[in-house]
Amino acid sequence: MFRASDASAATAAPATAAADPECAVDALLPWPQLLLFGLQHVLVMAAVPITSVFLVAKALGLSADLTVNLISATFLMCGLGTLLQSFGPWKFGARLPFVMVPGGAPIVMFLTIAQQRDLQTAAGAVIITAVFYFLVLPVFSRCLRFFPKIVIGTLLMLVSINLVKVYGGIIAGKPGTPTFGDPVNIGLALATIAFTVLFARVFRGMLGQLSVLLGLVAGTLLAAACGLMDLGAVAQGPAWSAPTLLPFGMPHFDLVAALPLLIFSVISMVEATGQTIAVAEVVGRKIDPRDVVPRTIRGDAIVSLAGGLFGTSMIITSGENIGIVRATNVRSRYVTAAAGVILVLIALSAPLGRLANAIPAAVVGGTAMVVFAIIGTIGIDILRKVDLHERSNMFILASALTMGLLPIVVPGLYVKFPPTLQLVLGNGLAMGALTAIVLNILFNHLSPARKDVRGDAAATEHAPLAR
Repeated sequence: MFRASDASAATAAPATAAADPECAVDALLPWPQLLLFGLQHVLVMAAVPITSVFLVAKALGLSADLTVNLISATFLMCGLGTLLQSFGPWKFGARLPFVMVPGGAPIVMFLTIAQQRDLQTAAGAVIITAVFYFLVLPVFSRCLRFFPKIVIGTLLMLVSINLVKVYGGIIAGKPGTPTFGDPVNIGLALATIAFTVLFARVFRGMLGQLSVLLGLVAGTLLAAACGLMDLGAVAQGPAWSAPTLLPFGMPHFDLVAALPLLIFSVISMVEATGQTIAVAEVVGRKIDPRDVVPRTIRGDAIVSLAGGLFGTSMIITSGENIGIVRATNVRSRYVTAAAGVILVLIALSAPLGRLANAIPAAVVGGTAMVVFAIIGTIGIDILRKVDLHERSNMFILASALTMGLLPIVVPGLYVKFPPTLQLVLGNGLAMGALTAIVLNILFNHLSPARKDVRGDAAATEHAPLAR
């Protein structure tokens, strides 16, 4: 454990943190800094749990009471999961600065199962998938050598592009509606981005590290000044909210209905691998992926299992973590632990949840766009370490980007394919990652002429992470 004064110096001065990254990751900052930096993480990501619940609630016509209950449960699971990943007890959690949120793809699959069957079956599918994580993990952890930098870098670029597209859609609105492309919303998002960049340019030290939070606050104040923010509902309703165990009744367990989530779980493990290695590189911690990646996945599994019991979809680590850590240069896992505590408080305090929901979507979207685009720059930085002059690497990257970008930039491309194939083909992250993995095996693991080179390259590539 480190003294607060030492930790503050390590975090406030980037040069110091870079000189001793292990101290930066494990630094316990003063409480005011912990709260401010933790709040920054929460505000950037708070839109994800809220929008995920509203998507399900509106599509299924859930009552207002059940919707509030699910918001409370989602924030609680996100908070507890964040604490688990930050502290990593009993090999559950990576002991890295992670904040957990509902996965976008699992939300859609959860909703589809609920519409085709019922909510009890959807909750049962989440529980089955969480157990499946534990069953598959021992096999998956032996395959980590098939995830070199070219796979991880490609995945991060696709994550960034996909998230920018999703939140760009939130800013622009739904096509065909009167509010689509509203200049006011777009202008508010662009103003929030401009505020964030301005603060990052002007401020130094702690204020510079808080540029994302300050940009969001400035965007919110601008929205309030323009009459675009309604705070009337914040003081209405109960002050206390606690999630209900099994809010839909006893879960129904149907393996066939759970198949989409089971397929996604393998894809999620690939994403967790990339996120864990990338965050470790960003914060400067040298890890053994064979130890830390399974810890991340165990954390995802146990929190998703608990989430299924409280009616949420899968709660997983998110690519947003990479962007927010790089943007703020705040590397301490105690900051995300503070974010976890704040998320738990939001879960139990209904007014706080309503206040977070009152922030205009355009402001949150503008903040998120900056953070998510930074994820792409991290992917580019990782790919810089790959020899792209080598023909095999060039074709691996080109093919992976082709297969990954097609379903992202051309939605509905595979709509006439069988539904089971659509689950994989229509997921750009899945297709990009799978293409990179398969071609990397084909070019670098099955070619006899490259056998010796492969062994030396693999040892060299993973050595910095394993030491």
